[in-house]
Amino acid sequence: MRSIWKGAITFGLVNVPVKVYSATEDHDVSLHQVHDKDGGRIRYQRRCEICGQIVDYEHIDKAFDDGDRTVILTQEDLSSLPEEKSREIDVVEFVPSDQLDPIMFDRSYFLEPDSSSSKAYVLLKRTLEETDRTAIVHFALRQKTRLGALRVHGEVLMLQSLLWDDEVREAKFPALDEKVRISAQELKMSESLVKSFESDFSPEKFSDDYQDQLRELIEAKLAKGDAVSTDETFGEESDEDSGGEVLDLMEALRRSIDKNRGAKKPAAKSTAKKPAAKSAGKASAKAPATSARKSSASDDDSGTKAAPAKKASAR
Repeated sequence: MRSIWKGAITFGLVNVPVKVYSATEDHDVSLHQVHDKDGGRIRYQRRCEICGQIVDYEHIDKAFDDGDRTVILTQEDLSSLPEEKSREIDVVEFVPSDQLDPIMFDRSYFLEPDSSSSKAYVLLKRTLEETDRTAIVHFALRQKTRLGALRVHGEVLMLQSLLWDDEVREAKFPALDEKVRISAQELKMSESLVKSFESDFSPEKFSDDYQDQLRELIEAKLAKGDAVSTDETFGEESDEDSGGEVLDLMEALRRSIDKNRGAKKPAAKSTAKKPAAKSAGKASAKAPATSARKSSASDDDSGTKAAPAKKASAR
């Protein structure tokens, strides 16, 4: 990783020199626009509306327009602002960590000690851990004054930029003002459904399905040429899957719990030889829909086709 910024955490007379690194990165497939006729790249030109000339970046300044007048701000103008020159992460206050609403978090940065001795860095980290506090800080980065939260993340200090208070919208919806009666039985069923989904969060279990499918599509096109159809790779939902009867809340909760419990039951391991196709078909028909699909897939791998399971009625 390359540091994007160098500065120092300051509070009172304490000064902790640090290097700042982006804590996250984007792995999305990068796409660009082309002409559908010949595949030619579509590029955008920076053209001046007055003289019509194409302008290089070195001749581009920023400006503010109030509708009637335009104020041009050069790079020298912006660099003259005191906050832009600041290289300090100034601690304003230390607050209980649970007082920070996650909705305010913006970008995350790792901080590395940037001095011959890391004692001040480690001392600040240990202090935040022992007191369960988060430091609220002010800092300037990329021509913008920012509010931030300085906290411990594993073995390092992490700086997270925060949204300003007026940047968080107020959530007020008329529908939520209506009085809704929730029965004790409905609440109990809902809690049962939550318990059936309980687990410890492991982010490595999840992946971006869209990006995975996009990469597969690109690889397929590279291997077979433009003849590969998107519809063949990603089929649309059938009318049967997209439709369905409207259920009441209690029935929906009950079915969700039953379905999730069935999916969590471990399949029984068998050391005996696989039965013939006819026997396998009977066993598959008696099993739940989820188990039937797994059995069918297993038989296909071994070269034995199982009889299709009867589809359970949703009624």
